[in-house]
Amino acid sequence: MTKSKQYLADYHVHSATSPDGKLTVSELAEAAVGAHLDEICVTDHVDTVLWGNHTPRDSFDWSRLLRELPEARERYRGRLVIRLGAELGEAPMGFDRAEKLLEESPGLDFVIGSVHMAGEKFKHFDLYYIEKRDEIYYHKVIDSYLEDVMRLAQWGRFSVLGHLTLPLRYINENLGEHMTFEKHYDQCREIFRALIRNGCGIECNTNRGNVPLPDAPLLRMYREEGGEIITLGSDAHTAEFVGCRIRETQQLLRECGFRYFTVFAGGKPEFRGL
Repeated sequence: MTKSKQYLADYHVHSATSPDGKLTVSELAEAAVGAHLDEICVTDHVDTVLWGNHTPRDSFDWSRLLRELPEARERYRGRLVIRLGAELGEAPMGFDRAEKLLEESPGLDFVIGSVHMAGEKFKHFDLYYIEKRDEIYYHKVIDSYLEDVMRLAQWGRFSVLGHLTLPLRYINENLGEHMTFEKHYDQCREIFRALIRNGCGIECNTNRGNVPLPDAPLLRMYREEGGEIITLGSDAHTAEFVGCRIRETQQLLRECGFRYFTVFAGGKPEFRGL
């Protein structure tokens, strides 16, 4: 019997509509086809504050995406499914603004709820700029970050939680440390339980080929808690990372007890076998 083709979907890619994106939607699609993907979801940054200065924001210009998306769908019809999503950032800094951003968005297929900043105790500094210090400091920053993630999970107006262990991207990859989330597993378990109660899932972020966010122990914990909704996303901002390690991360999910992963259409989850 011939084995059916593995369905490959990258549910975290950024176009030039994001401040740190580089590509048009068609260029993302071309990269996805080159990576043998079946589906992508464009998830540009839609944040409750402006980058760099925390100025509150409750509106977003969708015009470029709404112009580029139909063009890309027509060009790649029959070769690639292209969904429209958003990475809703920093909702805990203004849930009222987050609600307005969602209400005024076009019909989104999918929403990632993400936190990119340390918590209020650290004045919400961007984790990208975390300073090289000792482990006690790092754990305090992670703890404050997870407090905001918990508030986000309890709010629950999104599809999946983005890159749960994001601080490790900057502490380990940028600063050369070897931190884990092990001391924060109790917090993570409570976050998973809140997500599941609210009908939300998690993302396994392939982290552009680095250690997945989250990694295997937390993926297993989520599954053990009854978590079923899980998407895979590369977090690509440039063409070379579109689809990065999606296939390999599907294997990781199988090893962690998952039988399927999730894609979305019209805000509703659909499951694909692993």
